[in-house]
Amino acid sequence: MGKRGRACVVVLGDIGRSPRMQYHALSLARQASLQVDIVAYGGSEPHMALRENRSIHIHKMKQWPTILQGLPKMLKPCMLLLKPLWQFLMLLWYLCVKIPAPDVFIVQNPPSVPTLVAVKWASWLRNAKFIVDWHNFGYTLLALSLGRNSRFVTVYRWFEKHYGKMAHGSLCVTRAMQHELAQNWGIKAAVLYDQPPEFFHPASLEEKHKLFCRLDKLISESQGVCDCASYGTMGMGSPNLNETVFTTMVGDDIFLKPNRPALVVSSTSWTPDEDFGILLEAAVMYDRRVGAILNEDDSIVEEVLWNEMSAGKQYLYPRLLFIITGKGPEREKYEEKIRRLHLKRVAFRTMWLSAEDYPLLLGSADLGVCLHTSSSGLDLPMKVVDMIGCGLPVCAVAYSCIKELVKVEKNGLLFSSPSELADELLMLFKSFPDECDALKLLRNGALEMGSSRWANEWEEHAKPIIFEVISQNLG
Repeated sequence: MGKRGRACVVVLGDIGRSPRMQYHALSLARQASLQVDIVAYGGSEPHMALRENRSIHIHKMKQWPTILQGLPKMLKPCMLLLKPLWQFLMLLWYLCVKIPAPDVFIVQNPPSVPTLVAVKWASWLRNAKFIVDWHNFGYTLLALSLGRNSRFVTVYRWFEKHYGKMAHGSLCVTRAMQHELAQNWGIKAAVLYDQPPEFFHPASLEEKHKLFCRLDKLISESQGVCDCASYGTMGMGSPNLNETVFTTMVGDDIFLKPNRPALVVSSTSWTPDEDFGILLEAAVMYDRRVGAILNEDDSIVEEVLWNEMSAGKQYLYPRLLFIITGKGPEREKYEEKIRRLHLKRVAFRTMWLSAEDYPLLLGSADLGVCLHTSSSGLDLPMKVVDMIGCGLPVCAVAYSCIKELVKVEKNGLLFSSPSELADELLMLFKSFPDECDALKLLRNGALEMGSSRWANEWEEHAKPIIFEVISQNLG
Protein backbone atom coordinates (compact mmCIF):
# COMPACT_ATOMS: atom_id res chain seq x y z
CA MET A 1 0.00 0.00 0.00
CA GLY A 2 1.48 3.34 -1.05
CA LYS A 3 4.69 4.23 -2.86
CA ARG A 4 6.93 3.84 0.16
CA GLY A 5 5.09 1.18 2.12
CA ARG A 6 5.55 3.09 5.40
CA ALA A 7 3.43 4.85 7.99
CA CYS A 8 4.51 6.96 10.96
CA VAL A 9 2.55 7.05 14.24
CA VAL A 10 3.20 10.26 16.20
CA VAL A 11 2.58 10.61 19.94
CA LEU A 12 3.84 13.57 21.97
CA GLY A 13 3.70 11.41 25.07
CA ASP A 14 4.78 8.11 26.61
CA ILE A 15 4.06 5.41 24.01
CA GLY A 16 3.68 2.82 26.78
CA ARG A 17 0.76 4.85 28.15
CA SER A 18 -0.87 5.41 24.74
CA PRO A 19 -2.69 2.12 24.08
CA ARG A 20 -4.82 3.33 21.17
CA MET A 21 -1.75 4.47 19.24
CA GLN A 22 -0.02 1.17 20.01
CA TYR A 23 -3.03 -0.62 18.51
CA HIS A 24 -2.89 1.64 15.43
CA ALA A 25 0.75 0.64 14.93
CA LEU A 26 -0.05 -3.06 15.27
CA SER A 27 -2.92 -2.82 12.78
CA LEU A 28 -0.85 -0.83 10.28
CA ALA A 29 1.79 -3.57 10.42
CA ARG A 30 -0.49 -6.60 10.53
CA GLN A 31 -3.56 -5.55 8.56
CA ALA A 32 -2.07 -3.04 6.10
CA SER A 33 1.34 -4.75 5.72
CA LEU A 34 3.21 -1.48 6.25
CA GLN A 35 6.53 -0.73 7.88
CA VAL A 36 5.65 1.43 10.89
CA ASP A 37 7.77 4.07 12.63
CA ILE A 38 6.57 5.24 16.03
CA VAL A 39 7.87 8.66 17.13
CA ALA A 40 7.11 9.21 20.81
CA TYR A 41 8.59 9.61 24.27
CA GLY A 42 9.85 6.65 26.28
CA GLY A 43 9.03 5.98 29.92
CA SER A 44 6.84 2.89 30.07
CA GLU A 45 7.36 -0.28 28.07
CA PRO A 46 4.85 -0.75 25.23
CA HIS A 47 3.16 -4.11 24.85
CA MET A 48 5.35 -7.07 23.92
CA ALA A 49 3.41 -7.46 20.65
CA LEU A 50 4.91 -4.15 19.47
CA ARG A 51 8.41 -4.86 20.73
CA GLU A 52 8.51 -8.22 18.97
CA ASN A 53 7.01 -7.09 15.65
CA ARG A 54 9.82 -6.64 13.11
CA SER A 55 7.75 -4.22 11.04
CA ILE A 56 7.44 -1.74 13.93
CA HIS A 57 10.32 0.61 14.75
CA ILE A 58 10.13 2.77 17.89
CA HIS A 59 12.02 6.09 17.95
CA LYS A 60 12.17 7.71 21.40
CA MET A 61 12.55 11.49 21.46
CA LYS A 62 14.40 13.49 24.10
CA GLN A 63 12.03 15.10 26.58
CA TRP A 64 11.87 18.68 27.88
CA PRO A 65 14.64 18.90 30.54
CA THR A 66 13.17 18.10 33.96
CA ILE A 67 15.45 20.65 35.66
CA LEU A 68 13.42 23.41 34.01
CA GLN A 69 10.13 22.19 35.55
CA GLY A 70 11.15 23.48 38.99
CA LEU A 71 11.59 27.11 37.96
CA PRO A 72 9.68 29.88 39.82
CA LYS A 73 6.00 30.44 38.97
CA MET A 74 6.76 33.93 37.63
CA LEU A 75 8.59 32.25 34.74
CA LYS A 76 5.64 29.99 33.89
CA PRO A 77 4.47 32.15 30.91
CA CYS A 78 7.98 31.86 29.43
CA MET A 79 7.91 28.10 29.89
CA LEU A 80 4.54 27.93 28.12
CA LEU A 81 6.27 29.40 25.07
CA LEU A 82 9.71 27.77 25.29
CA LYS A 83 8.53 24.21 25.92
CA PRO A 84 6.36 23.98 22.73
CA LEU A 85 9.24 25.46 20.73
CA TRP A 86 11.62 22.79 22.05
CA GLN A 87 9.05 20.06 21.30
CA PHE A 88 8.39 21.47 17.81
CA LEU A 89 12.07 21.38 16.86
CA MET A 90 12.49 17.89 18.33
CA LEU A 91 9.46 16.62 16.39
CA LEU A 92 10.69 18.15 13.13
CA TRP A 93 14.13 16.59 13.60
CA TYR A 94 12.67 13.12 14.04
CA LEU A 95 9.88 13.39 11.46
CA CYS A 96 12.03 14.98 8.74
CA VAL A 97 15.50 13.55 9.39
CA LYS A 98 15.63 10.56 11.73
CA ILE A 99 12.98 8.34 10.11
CA PRO A 100 12.49 7.23 6.49
CA ALA A 101 9.85 9.21 4.58
CA PRO A 102 6.40 7.68 5.14
CA ASP A 103 3.29 7.67 2.98
CA VAL A 104 1.21 8.91 5.88
CA PHE A 105 1.57 10.32 9.40
CA ILE A 106 -1.08 9.35 11.97
CA VAL A 107 -0.98 11.75 14.91
CA GLN A 108 -2.68 11.62 18.29
CA ASN A 109 -4.55 14.73 19.41
CA PRO A 110 -4.23 16.02 22.12
CA PRO A 111 -1.66 17.40 22.66
CA SER A 112 -2.30 19.75 19.75
CA VAL A 113 0.50 22.31 20.15
CA PRO A 114 3.04 21.89 18.73
CA THR A 115 2.19 18.39 17.45
CA LEU A 116 -0.30 19.30 14.71
CA VAL A 117 1.90 22.14 13.47
CA ALA A 118 5.01 19.93 13.32
CA VAL A 119 3.23 17.07 11.60
CA LYS A 120 1.69 19.41 9.03
CA TRP A 121 5.12 20.87 8.23
CA ALA A 122 6.68 17.40 8.08
CA SER A 123 3.96 16.10 5.75
CA TRP A 124 4.61 19.05 3.40
CA LEU A 125 8.40 18.71 3.51
CA ARG A 126 8.29 14.94 2.95
CA ASN A 127 5.43 14.88 0.45
CA ALA A 128 3.29 12.72 2.72
CA LYS A 129 -0.29 12.88 3.99
CA PHE A 130 -1.40 13.16 7.60
CA ILE A 131 -4.39 11.91 9.57
CA VAL A 132 -5.46 13.22 12.98
CA ASP A 133 -6.86 10.77 15.51
CA TRP A 134 -9.00 12.95 17.79
CA HIS A 135 -9.02 11.50 21.33
CA ASN A 136 -10.21 14.74 22.93
CA PHE A 137 -9.78 18.51 22.51
CA GLY A 138 -6.44 19.82 23.74
CA TYR A 139 -7.70 23.29 24.62
CA THR A 140 -10.21 21.83 27.11
CA LEU A 141 -7.40 20.00 28.93
CA LEU A 142 -5.33 23.19 29.09
CA ALA A 143 -8.38 25.03 30.44
CA LEU A 144 -8.44 22.70 33.47
CA SER A 145 -5.28 24.35 34.77
CA LEU A 146 -5.42 27.85 33.21
CA GLY A 147 -9.18 28.48 33.06
CA ARG A 148 -11.40 28.80 29.99
CA ASN A 149 -10.84 32.56 29.73
CA SER A 150 -7.05 32.34 29.53
CA ARG A 151 -5.46 33.89 26.42
CA PHE A 152 -3.22 30.83 26.13
CA VAL A 153 -6.33 28.63 25.90
CA THR A 154 -7.80 30.87 23.17
CA VAL A 155 -4.58 30.75 21.14
CA TYR A 156 -4.25 27.01 21.71
CA ARG A 157 -7.81 26.43 20.43
CA TRP A 158 -7.07 28.46 17.29
CA PHE A 159 -3.99 26.36 16.50
CA GLU A 160 -5.89 23.14 17.21
CA LYS A 161 -8.78 24.05 14.90
CA HIS A 162 -6.66 25.68 12.15
CA TYR A 163 -4.17 22.84 11.80
CA GLY A 164 -6.75 20.14 12.51
CA LYS A 165 -8.68 21.30 9.43
CA MET A 166 -5.53 20.90 7.32
CA ALA A 167 -5.43 17.14 7.88
CA HIS A 168 -6.11 14.87 4.91
CA GLY A 169 -8.28 12.61 7.07
CA SER A 170 -9.68 12.45 10.60
CA LEU A 171 -10.72 9.77 13.07
CA CYS A 172 -12.43 10.31 16.42
CA VAL A 173 -13.58 8.26 19.41
CA THR A 174 -17.32 9.05 19.77
CA ARG A 175 -20.34 10.11 17.75
CA ALA A 176 -20.69 13.15 20.03
CA MET A 177 -17.16 14.25 19.06
CA GLN A 178 -17.88 13.53 15.38
CA HIS A 179 -20.90 15.85 15.58
CA GLU A 180 -18.90 18.60 17.35
CA LEU A 181 -16.10 18.42 14.77
CA ALA A 182 -18.56 18.60 11.89
CA GLN A 183 -20.82 21.34 13.26
CA ASN A 184 -18.36 23.70 14.93
CA TRP A 185 -14.95 22.89 13.47
CA GLY A 186 -15.75 22.10 9.85
CA ILE A 187 -13.95 18.74 10.08
CA LYS A 188 -15.37 15.49 8.72
CA ALA A 189 -14.24 12.62 10.94
CA ALA A 190 -15.01 8.91 10.98
CA VAL A 191 -15.83 7.30 14.32
CA LEU A 192 -13.32 4.63 15.30
CA TYR A 193 -14.54 3.31 18.63
CA ASP A 194 -11.93 2.02 21.02
CA GLN A 195 -12.09 -1.75 21.20
CA PRO A 196 -9.78 -4.04 23.14
CA PRO A 197 -7.25 -6.16 21.25
CA GLU A 198 -7.14 -9.94 21.63
CA PHE A 199 -4.99 -9.96 24.78
CA PHE A 200 -7.85 -8.46 26.84
CA HIS A 201 -10.03 -11.39 27.94
CA PRO A 202 -11.39 -13.01 31.13
CA ALA A 203 -8.53 -14.69 32.99
CA SER A 204 -8.51 -18.42 33.64
CA LEU A 205 -8.10 -19.75 37.19
CA GLU A 206 -4.49 -20.62 36.44
CA GLU A 207 -3.80 -17.11 35.07
CA LYS A 208 -5.43 -15.56 38.14
CA HIS A 209 -3.39 -17.66 40.56
CA LYS A 210 -0.09 -16.93 38.81
CA LEU A 211 -0.88 -13.20 38.67
CA PHE A 212 -1.82 -13.05 42.37
CA CYS A 213 1.40 -14.92 43.23
CA ARG A 214 3.40 -12.28 41.33
CA LEU A 215 1.49 -9.46 43.06
CA ASP A 216 1.42 -11.12 46.48
CA LYS A 217 4.16 -8.93 47.97
CA LEU A 218 2.47 -5.73 46.74
CA ILE A 219 -0.89 -6.87 48.11
CA SER A 220 0.29 -8.19 51.48
CA GLU A 221 2.52 -5.21 52.31
CA SER A 222 0.42 -2.06 52.58
CA GLN A 223 3.27 0.46 52.98
CA GLY A 224 3.69 -0.78 56.55
CA VAL A 225 0.04 -0.08 57.51
CA CYS A 226 -1.99 -3.13 58.50
CA ASP A 227 -5.47 -3.50 56.96
CA CYS A 228 -8.07 -6.14 56.11
CA ALA A 229 -6.06 -7.42 53.12
CA SER A 230 -2.62 -7.55 54.73
CA TYR A 231 -3.56 -8.78 58.24
CA GLY A 232 -1.88 -12.09 59.00
CA THR A 233 0.46 -11.88 56.01
CA MET A 234 2.79 -8.97 56.84
CA GLY A 235 6.36 -9.96 57.63
CA MET A 236 5.93 -13.58 56.50
CA GLY A 237 8.96 -13.38 54.19
CA SER A 238 8.99 -15.44 51.01
CA PRO A 239 5.58 -15.86 49.37
CA ASN A 240 3.65 -19.13 49.52
CA LEU A 241 3.16 -20.12 45.87
CA ASN A 242 0.23 -22.36 46.82
CA GLU A 243 -1.86 -19.64 48.46
CA THR A 244 -2.73 -16.00 47.87
CA VAL A 245 -5.34 -13.66 49.33
CA PHE A 246 -7.75 -14.80 46.57
CA THR A 247 -6.73 -18.32 45.58
CA THR A 248 -5.40 -21.58 46.96
CA MET A 249 -3.72 -24.47 45.17
CA VAL A 250 -4.24 -28.05 46.33
CA GLY A 251 -2.19 -30.49 44.33
CA ASP A 252 -2.75 -29.46 40.71
CA ASP A 253 -6.17 -27.89 41.39
CA ILE A 254 -6.71 -24.17 41.93
CA PHE A 255 -9.69 -22.79 43.87
CA LEU A 256 -11.01 -19.30 44.57
CA LYS A 257 -11.34 -18.77 48.33
CA PRO A 258 -15.00 -18.37 49.39
CA ASN A 259 -14.07 -15.64 51.91
CA ARG A 260 -11.75 -13.76 49.53
CA PRO A 261 -12.04 -9.98 49.22
CA ALA A 262 -13.99 -8.61 46.27
CA LEU A 263 -11.40 -7.22 43.88
CA VAL A 264 -12.23 -3.76 42.49
CA VAL A 265 -9.90 -2.24 39.91
CA SER A 266 -9.56 1.37 38.83
CA SER A 267 -7.02 2.78 36.41
CA THR A 268 -6.14 6.45 36.66
CA SER A 269 -3.63 8.97 35.36
CA TRP A 270 -3.91 10.81 38.72
CA THR A 271 -4.85 14.09 37.02
CA PRO A 272 -7.46 16.79 37.87
CA ASP A 273 -10.03 15.44 35.37
CA GLU A 274 -10.43 12.35 37.59
CA ASP A 275 -11.63 13.15 41.11
CA PHE A 276 -10.18 10.25 43.06
CA GLY A 277 -11.70 11.70 46.22
CA ILE A 278 -15.08 10.33 45.08
CA LEU A 279 -13.77 6.78 45.38
CA LEU A 280 -12.24 7.39 48.81
CA GLU A 281 -15.49 8.86 50.14
CA ALA A 282 -17.50 5.96 48.70
CA ALA A 283 -15.12 3.49 50.37
CA VAL A 284 -15.63 5.18 53.75
CA MET A 285 -19.42 5.08 53.27
CA TYR A 286 -19.35 1.38 52.30
CA ASP A 287 -17.28 0.59 55.39
CA ARG A 288 -19.61 2.45 57.74
CA ARG A 289 -22.84 1.28 56.14
CA VAL A 290 -21.84 -2.38 56.28
CA GLY A 291 -21.01 -1.98 59.97
CA ALA A 292 -24.43 -0.39 60.56
CA ILE A 293 -26.29 -3.09 58.58
CA LEU A 294 -24.57 -5.84 60.59
CA ASN A 295 -25.27 -3.95 63.87
CA GLU A 296 -21.60 -3.94 64.79
CA ASP A 297 -20.41 -2.04 67.82
CA ASP A 298 -18.17 0.85 66.75
CA SER A 299 -15.83 0.02 69.61
CA ILE A 300 -14.89 -3.37 68.10
CA VAL A 301 -11.16 -3.39 67.44
CA GLU A 302 -10.23 -3.90 63.77
CA GLU A 303 -7.89 -6.78 64.59
CA VAL A 304 -10.80 -8.82 65.99
CA LEU A 305 -12.66 -8.59 62.67
CA TRP A 306 -9.52 -9.19 60.63
CA ASN A 307 -8.67 -12.26 62.66
CA GLU A 308 -12.14 -13.69 61.95
CA MET A 309 -11.78 -12.87 58.24
CA SER A 310 -8.35 -14.49 57.93
CA ALA A 311 -9.71 -17.55 59.76
CA GLY A 312 -12.31 -17.99 57.01
CA LYS A 313 -15.45 -16.34 58.37
CA GLN A 314 -17.81 -15.02 55.68
CA TYR A 315 -20.02 -11.97 56.11
CA LEU A 316 -23.08 -10.76 54.20
CA TYR A 317 -20.85 -8.11 52.63
CA PRO A 318 -17.23 -8.87 51.71
CA ARG A 319 -14.01 -7.03 52.27
CA LEU A 320 -13.16 -4.82 49.30
CA LEU A 321 -9.65 -4.59 47.92
CA PHE A 322 -9.21 -1.67 45.51
CA ILE A 323 -6.19 -1.96 43.23
CA ILE A 324 -5.49 1.39 41.57
CA THR A 325 -3.12 1.28 38.62
CA GLY A 326 -1.42 4.17 36.86
CA LYS A 327 1.13 6.96 37.13
CA GLY A 328 0.50 10.67 37.51
CA PRO A 329 1.10 13.92 39.40
CA GLU A 330 -1.48 13.51 42.19
CA ARG A 331 -0.67 9.91 43.14
CA GLU A 332 1.39 10.70 46.26
CA LYS A 333 -1.23 13.14 47.55
CA TYR A 334 -3.94 10.50 47.44
CA GLU A 335 -1.68 7.76 48.81
CA GLU A 336 -1.21 9.89 51.90
CA LYS A 337 -5.00 10.30 52.23
CA ILE A 338 -5.43 6.52 51.90
CA ARG A 339 -2.94 5.89 54.72
CA ARG A 340 -5.08 8.04 57.04
CA LEU A 341 -8.41 6.27 56.38
CA HIS A 342 -8.13 3.28 58.79
CA LEU A 343 -11.08 1.32 57.41
CA LYS A 344 -12.23 -2.06 58.69
CA ARG A 345 -13.46 -3.70 55.48
CA VAL A 346 -11.74 -1.76 52.70
CA ALA A 347 -8.11 -1.75 51.61
CA PHE A 348 -6.30 0.10 48.82
CA ARG A 349 -3.19 -0.73 46.80
CA THR A 350 -1.60 1.54 44.20
CA MET A 351 0.73 0.07 41.60
CA TRP A 352 2.01 0.24 38.04
CA LEU A 353 1.69 -2.98 36.06
CA SER A 354 3.40 -4.16 32.91
CA ALA A 355 1.48 -4.07 29.64
CA GLU A 356 1.17 -7.86 29.91
CA ASP A 357 -0.08 -8.02 33.54
CA TYR A 358 -2.62 -5.18 33.29
CA PRO A 359 -5.08 -7.15 31.07
CA LEU A 360 -4.72 -10.13 33.43
CA LEU A 361 -5.62 -7.95 36.42
CA LEU A 362 -8.77 -6.71 34.67
CA GLY A 363 -9.63 -10.29 33.68
CA SER A 364 -9.24 -11.40 37.33
CA ALA A 365 -11.23 -8.59 38.99
CA ASP A 366 -14.86 -8.54 40.12
CA LEU A 367 -15.70 -4.90 39.29
CA GLY A 368 -14.11 -1.91 37.56
CA VAL A 369 -14.56 1.71 38.65
CA CYS A 370 -13.97 4.65 36.30
CA LEU A 371 -13.68 8.23 37.61
CA HIS A 372 -13.03 9.85 34.21
CA THR A 373 -15.23 12.89 33.58
CA SER A 374 -13.75 14.22 30.28
CA SER A 375 -12.58 17.81 29.95
CA SER A 376 -14.66 18.18 26.77
CA GLY A 377 -17.50 15.80 27.63
CA LEU A 378 -16.97 14.23 24.19
CA ASP A 379 -14.44 11.42 24.69
CA LEU A 380 -14.73 7.94 26.17
CA PRO A 381 -12.31 6.37 28.66
CA MET A 382 -10.14 3.65 27.12
CA LYS A 383 -9.91 1.96 30.52
CA VAL A 384 -13.64 1.13 30.41
CA VAL A 385 -13.21 -0.39 26.94
CA ASP A 386 -10.45 -2.60 28.33
CA MET A 387 -12.55 -3.60 31.33
CA ILE A 388 -15.53 -4.60 29.21
CA GLY A 389 -13.19 -6.47 26.87
CA CYS A 390 -12.21 -8.60 29.88
CA GLY A 391 -15.85 -9.24 30.77
CA LEU A 392 -15.56 -6.90 33.75
CA PRO A 393 -18.67 -4.88 34.69
CA VAL A 394 -18.07 -1.17 35.34
CA CYS A 395 -19.32 1.58 37.63
CA ALA A 396 -18.52 4.89 35.93
CA VAL A 397 -19.02 8.59 36.60
CA ALA A 398 -21.97 9.86 34.57
CA TYR A 399 -21.31 12.49 31.90
CA SER A 400 -22.73 13.49 28.53
CA CYS A 401 -21.63 10.69 26.17
CA ILE A 402 -20.62 7.86 28.52
CA LYS A 403 -23.80 5.95 27.60
CA GLU A 404 -22.25 5.28 24.18
CA LEU A 405 -20.11 2.79 26.09
CA VAL A 406 -21.67 1.95 29.46
CA LYS A 407 -25.15 0.48 29.01
CA VAL A 408 -26.89 0.95 32.36
CA GLU A 409 -27.96 -2.33 34.02
CA LYS A 410 -26.53 -4.28 31.05
CA ASN A 411 -22.76 -4.03 31.40
CA GLY A 412 -22.43 -1.45 34.16
CA LEU A 413 -23.87 1.33 36.29
CA LEU A 414 -23.40 5.11 36.45
CA PHE A 415 -23.01 7.36 39.49
CA SER A 416 -22.78 11.09 40.15
CA SER A 417 -21.74 11.16 43.81
CA PRO A 418 -19.81 9.12 46.39
CA SER A 419 -23.09 8.11 48.03
CA GLU A 420 -24.45 6.66 44.78
CA LEU A 421 -21.24 4.69 44.24
CA ALA A 422 -21.40 3.36 47.81
CA ASP A 423 -25.02 2.26 47.21
CA GLU A 424 -23.95 0.44 44.05
CA LEU A 425 -21.11 -1.34 45.85
CA LEU A 426 -23.53 -2.51 48.54
CA MET A 427 -26.07 -3.69 45.99
CA LEU A 428 -23.60 -5.51 43.76
CA PHE A 429 -21.56 -7.24 46.46
CA LYS A 430 -24.32 -8.38 48.80
CA SER A 431 -23.84 -12.14 49.46
CA PHE A 432 -20.56 -12.16 47.51
CA PRO A 433 -19.25 -14.37 45.96
CA ASP A 434 -22.01 -16.90 45.33
CA GLU A 435 -25.38 -15.15 45.40
CA CYS A 436 -24.67 -11.67 44.00
CA ASP A 437 -27.12 -11.93 41.09
CA ALA A 438 -26.97 -8.25 40.04
CA LEU A 439 -23.18 -8.47 39.64
CA LYS A 440 -23.45 -11.71 37.65
CA LEU A 441 -26.04 -10.14 35.34
CA LEU A 442 -23.73 -7.20 34.60
CA ARG A 443 -20.79 -9.56 34.05
CA ASN A 444 -22.78 -11.51 31.47
CA GLY A 445 -23.64 -8.25 29.71
CA ALA A 446 -19.97 -7.19 29.72
CA LEU A 447 -18.92 -10.56 28.31
CA GLU A 448 -21.48 -10.24 25.53
CA MET A 449 -20.53 -6.66 24.63
CA GLY A 450 -16.81 -7.29 25.10
CA SER A 451 -16.68 -9.74 22.22
CA SER A 452 -16.00 -6.86 19.76
CA ARG A 453 -12.30 -6.49 18.96
CA TRP A 454 -10.00 -3.68 17.80
CA ALA A 455 -8.84 -5.49 14.64
CA ASN A 456 -12.40 -5.72 13.30
CA GLU A 457 -13.24 -2.10 14.17
CA TRP A 458 -9.99 -0.85 12.59
CA GLU A 459 -10.50 -2.92 9.44
CA GLU A 460 -13.99 -1.50 8.90
CA HIS A 461 -13.55 2.16 9.87
CA ALA A 462 -9.86 3.16 9.82
CA LYS A 463 -8.29 1.12 7.04
CA PRO A 464 -10.51 2.51 4.23
CA ILE A 465 -9.66 6.11 5.21
CA ILE A 466 -5.93 5.36 5.42
CA PHE A 467 -6.05 3.63 1.99
CA GLU A 468 -7.95 6.58 0.52
CA VAL A 469 -5.55 9.19 1.95
CA ILE A 470 -2.45 7.31 0.79
CA SER A 471 -3.91 6.81 -2.67
CA GLN A 472 -3.93 10.61 -3.08
CA ASN A 473 -0.13 10.43 -3.13
CA LEU A 474 -0.09 7.90 -5.99
CA GLY A 475 0.04 8.93 -9.61
